[in-house]
Amino acid sequence: MTRYRISKETSTLKEMPAEDRPRERLERMGAEALSDEELMMLIIGSGISKRPVNEIAKELISALDKNPDISRDEIMLIPGLGKAKASAIHASLELGRRRVRSKGRTITNPNDIYLEVRHFATRDQESLIVVMMNGAHESIGTIVSTVGLLNRTIVHPREVFSEPLKRRAAAIAIAHNHPSGNVEPSEDDKDVTRRIIKCGEILGIKVLDHLVFSADRYYSFLEHGLM
Repeated sequence: MTRYRISKETSTLKEMPAEDRPRERLERMGAEALSDEELMMLIIGSGISKRPVNEIAKELISALDKNPDISRDEIMLIPGLGKAKASAIHASLELGRRRVRSKGRTITNPNDIYLEVRHFATRDQESLIVVMMNGAHESIGTIVSTVGLLNRTIVHPREVFSEPLKRRAAAIAIAHNHPSGNVEPSEDDKDVTRRIIKCGEILGIKVLDHLVFSADRYYSFLEHGLM
């Protein structure tokens, strides 16, 4: 799927060509067609002098990747987000969490994992994503563990399992996007997967699968007999 790349020179939604504004795209194509950045731009509404709205949205999305339970005070540390906007964003995130929790999403196959992570496909860099599950394989949260090419020097099991241990996860699935669109795993991808599986066995957290994905397809290590 081709997604609109937001111009860095744009400071307000009104300055965009009408057909490219997130609100108009939402009306034409539905919320599912918008990137995380575009959705956040709609919530924020506008930027400030010398700080475009998409830049603020991108920084906030990055902060949420690292800490899904970000507080209002932490949101306010982002330049361009005052008390009123931070409160509205924090309320939106809490409402979303409540609605999602009530659905009790259960992970039963690779496609379920893909549905949890596919919105990360628009990221410009590879991101290692961890989907955490309880004993019934219900999703209890998704975090970005690492940003950058997957290899031994970048991906450390400590970063992968830190949050699952805090949340007492019984199992995880890992996934990472390939910005090129090619979902064939590299040798580094396979090596990292083996290391994470071994660490999971020691910690008592089962690694169910590893997905390499793009905006429209994925490669499952489990389905290809690599787990």
